Amino acid sequence: MLFNSVYIESFAHYLPEKIITSDDLEKRLAPLYERIKLPAGRLELMTGIRERRMWDVGTRPSLLSSKAAEKALDRSNIKKEQVEILIHASVCRDFLEPATASVVHHHLGLSPKCMIMDVSNACLGVLSSFILVANMIESGAIKCGMIVSGENAAPLLEETVNFFLNDESINRKSIKKYFANLTIGSAAVGYILTHKDLAPEGHKIIGGASMTKSDAFKLCQGDGSKDSLMMETESEELLHAGIELAIDTWDETKNILEWDNDTPDWIITHQVGKAHEQITFDKLNISLDKAFSNYQTLGNTGSAALPSALSQLHDTDKIKKGDLVALLGIGSGLSSTMLGVQW
Repeated sequence: MLFNSVYIESFAHYLPEKIITSDDLEKRLAPLYERIKLPAGRLELMTGIRERRMWDVGTRPSLLSSKAAEKALDRSNIKKEQVEILIHASVCRDFLEPATASVVHHHLGLSPKCMIMDVSNACLGVLSSFILVANMIESGAIKCGMIVSGENAAPLLEETVNFFLNDESINRKSIKKYFANLTIGSAAVGYILTHKDLAPEGHKIIGGASMTKSDAFKLCQGDGSKDSLMMETESEELLHAGIELAIDTWDETKNILEWDNDTPDWIITHQVGKAHEQITFDKLNISLDKAFSNYQTLGNTGSAALPSALSQLHDTDKIKKGDLVALLGIGSGLSSTMLGVQW
């Protein structure tokens, strides 16, 4: 896919104040660690995640998405009445029905003419929504759309900790499929995409590719509600299947954009942990110097992970006008998208 007229006009991230370190988690899990002989420090050592942030259990995703959206609007030249579509794209949602986007639309006071929908594609939801909105802008159907995500990991984390402490059957082998739950963190993002005429100082979405490897759909599955959630992940198999798909997606993107491995100035991947990041860059044959990551302090924040890292990169002032950025997202299922952006 190629785009000529689609720009990121504004964006923002919104983070919880409450910080939970990996050491904090391991202290809570000390009875389990002692029973199955796990060494302290294992969590940070294996993942590179020092800490993650949390809102309270029961905090509505719509509230978090609305806060991020308000920040993006405050930084924008776009008025609320100009937003023609609002997509809520996080894994977390207020309820099964209606769309969580309806609550965000109400909080923000958007126009009655603004279309709303939820898009669910695991950790790839925001980038998938980028493509939907970008195609609508490119086709001339709309000129402005907003994508939001509000991920709160507290329900999953609390459910997992309680399960570990109360299920005597957990052993060194069975704990593996739940270990990824301890890496999850919380964050919210809001992005405004517009036609180039509305974003004279914006960042151009050049295009990219999407690939699917659906035979891996069983490797990461979760179910639950806003107050309770449990996930099972075959982490090692998922890692390798995801890397294979990332390679295919990168190769396809290079063909479409006429890039090579040296073209991008920055590459932001889905923020999982240090092993995933290192292996991804090794397999793509790209220098890790091009990476910007936030998993060390936020953990894996689902669909907000990659877009929050891009927002934080912008806030560092390291990225310069004209820089080329590759956004490599991946979601369980498996699906992957890479988009090229010119800053």
